[in-house]
Amino acid sequence: MRIFTSTFLPTSSLFAIVDIETTGGNASQGSITEIAILIFDGNNIIDQFHTLVNPMQPIPLFIEKLTGISDRMVSKAPKFAEIAKDVFDLLNDKIFVAHNVNFDFSFIAHQLNQHGFKLQSRKLCTVRLSHKIFENLPSYSLGNLCRSLNIPIENRHRAMGDASATTKLFSKLLENDKQNHLDNMLKKGSRDAYLPIHLSSDHLDKMPNKPGIYFFHDSKDKIIYVGKAKRLRTRVISHFSNNDVSKRKQELMRLVHKISYREAGNELMMSVMESIEIKTKWPAFNRSQKRFEHKFGICSFIDQKGIMRLAVVNKKKNTQTHSNFPLQINGIHLLHSLSKEFKLCPKMCFLQNENAPCSGHDEYYCEGICIDSENIPQYNKKVLQAIEKLNSESPELAVFGNGRKENELSCIYIGKNDFLATGFIQSNAKKIKKEKLLTLLEPAPCNEYIKSLILNHASQFPDQSIQF
Repeated sequence: MRIFTSTFLPTSSLFAIVDIETTGGNASQGSITEIAILIFDGNNIIDQFHTLVNPMQPIPLFIEKLTGISDRMVSKAPKFAEIAKDVFDLLNDKIFVAHNVNFDFSFIAHQLNQHGFKLQSRKLCTVRLSHKIFENLPSYSLGNLCRSLNIPIENRHRAMGDASATTKLFSKLLENDKQNHLDNMLKKGSRDAYLPIHLSSDHLDKMPNKPGIYFFHDSKDKIIYVGKAKRLRTRVISHFSNNDVSKRKQELMRLVHKISYREAGNELMMSVMESIEIKTKWPAFNRSQKRFEHKFGICSFIDQKGIMRLAVVNKKKNTQTHSNFPLQINGIHLLHSLSKEFKLCPKMCFLQNENAPCSGHDEYYCEGICIDSENIPQYNKKVLQAIEKLNSESPELAVFGNGRKENELSCIYIGKNDFLATGFIQSNAKKIKKEKLLTLLEPAPCNEYIKSLILNHASQFPDQSIQF
């Protein structure tokens, strides 16, 4: 039901104070069961709209107990499609105000979009504004905030009751806004329009746009998400500024209270740091790194001529391999290296077409097995030596990269039994002995993902690593 009073003011100076009730916590899966919109000019309510909405899905029992809205009550209510134009016309070009605005806006914008209306209103959150104007209150939920400020609420957890209370709260906020917080929050580019309700923009202002890892903390300072980024501030902002209406995003918006970070200096270091933190802390919102699988490997077999051959293969369930890799190209690089080191024929290793001229012969490392000029037992002996190397322990090495500041390097060391240590050292410390280097690093848990990252990087950029 819409009650019209007056609209003599320009719409740009009007506030649409909104509250909705829904079937669930995220716009992608839930639906609206009730909506109330109060058009406020800063002094008076000049227009209003309120109706139950048929959500076209069952209302969960706990939602019914909370709101009092049942399936029976909404069975004859209009579907959102029937009110979409009225809702859009009422909200369009006005400042969208709500208590935890991103929740209400995400539902309404999502449902409007499904019916051909694109809502692009500026947003204002009374939770964030209350934090700025009424500091250090025990709680900023609508009920507790109204109790602290002596604002009466009728019909709690119903759209019109909560929208009316939010309007009264908003009036008090306007009266007490001595430092123009509202104007600053409405400025173009203000982060208050999209940040989680409990997160201060100071956390982002202090964050550099450099490689590193970041942590989302909840109200008890527990880490609930770990991420990595080449540009920390830009990546963190992207978590909240996009139009994602998923349950995961809405939960993050509700739970994140603080963000911390650690600089890494380069992409390899940030990837290793992220994996260490995820595997150590198992944050609730990390879809834990998928079980790392080596899909390719180097295997050996004897062909019909009795020649022992090596090949990079796609691993099957019972495939016996001498070394394994996440990517096929990793195995090809290693097999090329082994061919040259042990004078193996690239054709016999399936590194080139057998009908083409032998590149190993042209480069003087193939000794002629491909043209029957090399003794087969002698060739097979070389293959066995290459296999022995593959089966031996992983190389012991340190990989270096850019540090967090000038005259600093990142260092990642991997040694026997997958011992891992990481840290940052002075640039002139790169050539010190291994024993001294290890005193400058911190031991860390290793896993197959980290090991593969390090070895692959060392293979691609040999000038950035030292093998011991």
